[in-house]
Amino acid sequence: MRAMGKRSVLFGVVGALVAVSAASAGGSATPGVTAKQILIGGTTPLSGPASAYAAVAKGADAYFKYANDHGGVFGRSIKYKYVDDAYDPSQTIQKVRDLVQNDKVFAIYNTLGTEQNLAVRSYLNQLKVPQLLVASGASTWGSDYKKYPWTIGYQPSYKGEATLYGRYIAKAKPRARIGVLYQNDDYGKELVAGLQRGLGKKAKLIVSKQGYDVTDTDVKSQIARLKSKRANTLMVFATPKFAIQSYSSARVLGWHPLVFVNVVASASNTMTIASLASSKRQTEGSISLAFLKDPINPRWTNDKAVKLFRTILKKYNGGEGLTDYYNIYGMSSAFTLVDALKHAGKSPTRAGIMRAVTHLNEQNNPFVLPGIVVRTTSTDHFPIAQARLQRYHNGHWVYFGPLVRVG
Repeated sequence: MRAMGKRSVLFGVVGALVAVSAASAGGSATPGVTAKQILIGGTTPLSGPASAYAAVAKGADAYFKYANDHGGVFGRSIKYKYVDDAYDPSQTIQKVRDLVQNDKVFAIYNTLGTEQNLAVRSYLNQLKVPQLLVASGASTWGSDYKKYPWTIGYQPSYKGEATLYGRYIAKAKPRARIGVLYQNDDYGKELVAGLQRGLGKKAKLIVSKQGYDVTDTDVKSQIARLKSKRANTLMVFATPKFAIQSYSSARVLGWHPLVFVNVVASASNTMTIASLASSKRQTEGSISLAFLKDPINPRWTNDKAVKLFRTILKKYNGGEGLTDYYNIYGMSSAFTLVDALKHAGKSPTRAGIMRAVTHLNEQNNPFVLPGIVVRTTSTDHFPIAQARLQRYHNGHWVYFGPLVRVG
């Protein structure tokens, strides 16, 4: 069954969960908060097809431990309980219910995946449980805030990201023949829509679109079909596992298109594996978007934030993930949550944290690229809406062009 095919079943389950849970959820004025601790929770794929993203939660957890050792939030420590949902929305529903009903967390934070967060959004909003800094770039987290006021995302929107790619191609490669590989769910389809928007009148440059399901073994057949359409530009709207397979499958076919790889699969550590699985020639010249400092990039070798990143991982994560971009994403998100909790006041409430995350003005987040401000307002619920284009060259990403708005 395709991921989209599960949606109606999942939302039916959500309705049942709300009915069962509503009474018991409202017992405490501020669940998860004691005089010494703030308990937050979330799900992440520690196993399954997207397990590469486990570092997002681990990086955040390491930062919280660092923050706790430096006073916490008004004397309270932050305890982050993250559990494995294997990138399966049906598991997300059950695990989030357990966190809310049994663990009585203050908020759900950093849950990863578009379908996964969609599966629990109605449930959390009906119970008025904050769904904070969602680890997905679906634009709905920012654009649908009136309907879902207890939900907010973090990273740039997928639609905005792909729109930038489309505009770049329309201007720099007006005769491109574009093939698109995309995950066949809301995440992948939003990227496709953004690409078409960015291309505008040149959307006909797209000669083929091939979807895959997260349960697929590989994308060999999809890549073969794209090559058969004589595409010379390949859009990889996929998670790391399938992005790596895209490069390796293209190499086996002797196909060397210009590749645009979406942010969620363009981490340097992922690209290194892609190069090993295919060749340096295959990954050379790939284009993506960046909004965080890359711990592998030589440009940031002596950067204070990247040095802090390494220090935190060595002390609080056993030294694992020192070159993992997803860890730095987790730390950036955690930095923002700590900042928001401080602005929520000495007696934090769920309503108070929502006011704080919708009135961010972070000009000091050390992990984002210089010039990026993590900002929200009562009518703008997209915390990070700036980024830079980057090109993969000689084994690392090189920025080109100015800082641009993603929207």
